[in-house]
Amino acid sequence: MTTARATLVIGATGTTGSRTAAQLIAAGRRVKAASRRATPIPGAEPVRFDWYDPAGFGDALRDADRVYLVPPVGDPAPATVMLPFLEQARACGVRRAVLLSSSAIAEGGPAVGQVHRALPGLFGEWAVLRPSWFMQNFTGTHAHADSIRNDGEIRTAAGTGRVGFVDADDIAAVAVRALTDDRAPNADLVLTGPEALSHDDIAALLTDVTGRPVVHRRLTYDAMRDRLAAVIPAEFAAMLAGMDRAIAEGAEDRTTDTVQRLTGRPPHGFRAVAERELSVGEPSVRKLPAQAAPEPGPTC
Repeated sequence: MTTARATLVIGATGTTGSRTAAQLIAAGRRVKAASRRATPIPGAEPVRFDWYDPAGFGDALRDADRVYLVPPVGDPAPATVMLPFLEQARACGVRRAVLLSSSAIAEGGPAVGQVHRALPGLFGEWAVLRPSWFMQNFTGTHAHADSIRNDGEIRTAAGTGRVGFVDADDIAAVAVRALTDDRAPNADLVLTGPEALSHDDIAALLTDVTGRPVVHRRLTYDAMRDRLAAVIPAEFAAMLAGMDRAIAEGAEDRTTDTVQRLTGRPPHGFRAVAERELSVGEPSVRKLPAQAAPEPGPTC
């Protein structure tokens, strides 16, 4: 009897990784759930994984033939650690890779854009998911959710710019199709929700759904950059503040049909997600867990 090859889900305790793992398990797929602490996930094989510890790559890759890739959080140059891993993955028999990127980062752009550029040359079956900003940024453990909980404010440098915010459940549904369909997308997939909303719109919807006043506090680019730089590296803070400025200039004012096209159903709207994840009148929100040179020669 031959054991089915596994899907390695990196970041399996994170916002999209946990959902992708759960949907794969529900579909009867064998899943290796990779996280820094090898956190147990029902129905999956937990495996320890740290982008900065190549010694663990072989165990994570053993018996896997496809992989869902969540880049290291906050690293302005993730290609340094990701590309050696991907080369080892290919040598170990991985044939399909699905990369989580961002609608704000094009192929060849900064950060994960460099991994995006390299992916098609490494694997014959691939997809790059480029979701817009997550709806869960306002309901989970993101800084926006924290400031909503603590101060009733969303602070951005996005002005009146609109964003096609997308549900993490929808991202995971697309990831599952990209990982399991007979034919890989072999495409750059921009994912959005059904409508583009400003942060003022988000604040108004949250106020309506929760019964607690929420406002959007508009910051300048400099103020946003400096606020972020107090808790994350300065280069990454400048990049994130720049993304807000791009939103203000209209860069994310769009919607796509990707979720509908790949899953066969429309994407969830923000009100539906807020009603699903927030309790009316409650001050708290449901929290989700957060989430070098290789050794000589690949090991699997």
